[in-house]
Amino acid sequence: MSNDASAATASVWLNDNGRAGALSGLRVVDLSRVLAGPLCTQMLSDHGADVIKVEPPFGDESRQLGPPFDDDGNAAYFTALNRGKRAITLDLSSEDGRRFLLALLEEADVVIENFVPGTMGKWQLDYHTHLKPRFPRLIYCSISGFGDTGPLGGLPGYDAVLQAMCGLMSINGGPDTNPTRIGIPLVDHLTAYTAMSGILMALHARERTGGGQRVEAVLFDAALSLLVPQAANWMHSGVPPERLGSAHPNIAPYESFETQDGLVFLAVVNDAQFRKLCRCIDRQDMAGDSRFATNSDRLRHRTALRIEIEAAFRKRNKEALCTLLMRHGVPAGPVNTVPEALEQAHAHHRGMVLEDPSCRGLGAPVRLSGSAVQAARKPPLLGEHNARIKELLEQKLRQEQGVEPCVNGD
Repeated sequence: MSNDASAATASVWLNDNGRAGALSGLRVVDLSRVLAGPLCTQMLSDHGADVIKVEPPFGDESRQLGPPFDDDGNAAYFTALNRGKRAITLDLSSEDGRRFLLALLEEADVVIENFVPGTMGKWQLDYHTHLKPRFPRLIYCSISGFGDTGPLGGLPGYDAVLQAMCGLMSINGGPDTNPTRIGIPLVDHLTAYTAMSGILMALHARERTGGGQRVEAVLFDAALSLLVPQAANWMHSGVPPERLGSAHPNIAPYESFETQDGLVFLAVVNDAQFRKLCRCIDRQDMAGDSRFATNSDRLRHRTALRIEIEAAFRKRNKEALCTLLMRHGVPAGPVNTVPEALEQAHAHHRGMVLEDPSCRGLGAPVRLSGSAVQAARKPPLLGEHNARIKELLEQKLRQEQGVEPCVNGD
């Protein structure tokens, strides 16, 4: 997949070494930090891409976002986003740092960055002006808060700020609570997947056209795209969405209910499932109640429906109830804590809990039947691979430019 390079030139890139990942042979330079960019490149690495993480001399900020910290001094936050990569340090504000980066890009397929818009141009690394003419096959992925242009173009953006600005907080929480941040950086996560999708589409297009292109992934766009179905509801009704706690604006019953020993989330999306629910909890009378005949009826009588269901649920154990409902085709599950979620037997069966002593974390959520996933690979130390990679880059620069560059950022 890589750009053409002289066979006589030393290469910093790994050979496939028999790895069977779907992206084996893909070469990625990761200039990003914190969450969306590193998560994107970690997913590429999990599927076999060779990712070189380029950090400033002081490192990715997420290395310090703790406690907790691992045995190497990296924040657990960092380890969740950077496994399977090699790491070097470069000061891209310096001439030597940029020369090393350009040498890396000669054989790279993809570069990804999430600097404030304009930063790469300031360093004479802008895609259209500087990189595309030199590396016509390069896929350049830019992640930013608001994009380059428009009323908010070029401004910095962070997950929680985008949750607030794009209406996500306004629909999260109960009727009597203030708007609340969603408990995970959901916008960053979606932007990582958006960036990965764009990169893979650009690589596919390159097979046809022979040329690379710029991929743009923007937190603002990703956040707004999450407003399903609330945005469509408002566009068609003119009624602003309200905070409904765990309830759904368009479906009932679709929320959490109390049992003898904790909360259960019930997700009934059609009338047949509702009739099955009524049979399972010995309330066939509800199936014949005109207030609950259709989803529209159940939405109009949501409060009365909740009272009836919860009265039946409070007599039952949550695990036994969920097992009964699921076996009869009624989607339901216990409302677990994070430890309870990770201790589930099915989480381990699916390989979603990595228990390798050198790489603890969450597994890769995408599986391919004919290609291996390589998630259990330790995240790198700051500048861990400086010596070897920079030695090879120096050889490349001496061969191609006849100069003796200084090693920068060790």
